[in-house]
Amino acid sequence: MVLGFVFVWPIGLAILFYMLWSGRMGCNNGGWRRKFTRVDATGNAAFDEYREETLRRLEEERSAFVGFLDKLRRAKDRAEFDQFMNDRNRPAESDPTTA
Repeated sequence: MVLGFVFVWPIGLAILFYMLWSGRMGCNNGGWRRKFTRVDATGNAAFDEYREETLRRLEEERSAFVGFLDKLRRAKDRAEFDQFMNDRNRPAESDPTTA
């Protein structure tokens, strides 16, 4: 593949795309795909219950934090808009950029 890139880059590119498409560049055991799937039950009911409760609590905290960030963005936007309107409504004589 490297020699293909050095001598004839379209062939090297074609080989790279083929290797990515066929799965030869990734791990045989699913590697990165496993990170995005939900973990099955472990068989230990107490641990599974604890894990589900913790995940539920973390999801609630995440949504509360997203709401908090949204309020901060709205407050910042409101302050910037109010500043813009105050600057815009100021008399033209006091504006040094129009002189």
